[in-house]
Amino acid sequence: MNQAADPLMEVVSVGRYLPDRVVTNAELERLVDTSDEWIRERTGIRERRIADPEMGAADMGAEAAKTAICRAGIDPDQVDLILVTTATPDRLLPATAADLQLRIGATKAAAMDLAAACSGFIYGLAMAEGYLASGRGEYVLLVSTEKMSAIVDWDDRSTCVLFGDGAGAVLLRRSTNGRSGMLSNFMRSDGSLADLLYRPGGGALAPMSPDILDSKDHLVKMAGREVFKSAVRSMAEASDEALQRAGVTAGQIDLVIPHQANIRIIEATARYAGIPMDKVYVNVDRYGNMSSATIPVALDEALEEGRIEEGSLILMVAFGAGLTWASSVYRW
Repeated sequence: MNQAADPLMEVVSVGRYLPDRVVTNAELERLVDTSDEWIRERTGIRERRIADPEMGAADMGAEAAKTAICRAGIDPDQVDLILVTTATPDRLLPATAADLQLRIGATKAAAMDLAAACSGFIYGLAMAEGYLASGRGEYVLLVSTEKMSAIVDWDDRSTCVLFGDGAGAVLLRRSTNGRSGMLSNFMRSDGSLADLLYRPGGGALAPMSPDILDSKDHLVKMAGREVFKSAVRSMAEASDEALQRAGVTAGQIDLVIPHQANIRIIEATARYAGIPMDKVYVNVDRYGNMSSATIPVALDEALEEGRIEEGSLILMVAFGAGLTWASSVYRW
């Protein structure tokens, strides 16, 4: 196994934001033909957070970003680049990153959105590394923020039970010691599988119209069984690639932080990688699928709970609409 090069980028600080409102499976039983038992057995989800109607992705992301910036002890105007990953932009123009920039007062930062669905956070790490390694700036703020409750069909029991709202943020800089930081990054996509998980209408090809609204084609559609199969395959490949590129083995990994879509997918990924579940961080039971926000929220919680220490090796792995999949090994 090849030894990875010295890391180029490290995490300075992390932050998260979760809406106050908790929606349990029991509440969903009153909306659609489902049950708490059915949801828990198939997904592992017990509850999820739902944002208030007036709160947008930029609002949630700004709260997570403010926490990360405060913990780093820097001023917002020291941020050089803001990358926002979201599948739920508050509006189609301008980028959600521009609205977030205004909310946090990062007056000197460039700001842009990155669309890679649930894999967005790991894709964002790769983009941030390239920017920092080129010497173009000192700090990158990577924010993953999702208001999934706004794009699901609350009459569709196959999707509405799966998703939740939330945001996570990391402040990044070039590695300062040559030891801690991102050891590897892997990204892949397959557009031939796009129609397994997508929103058919509401874009430039099929603009919003009464017909689109009546058919609910502006909301998420998913072929659950096929997505499950693709997710297991892609996360297995991503885990292998990240480990190989980092020059480490599965036995050296201290903690796996997977995309929190479904407990069965998480268990299958761990089993394939040969990593016991006690080394896997799971919060899908409390938050459901928050798309690209799941990994940074879990990272912040794992740090808070003491499950990550100096020198810990972390494997992050995700899949999402596109279909996209990605992974990264990080030494804390």
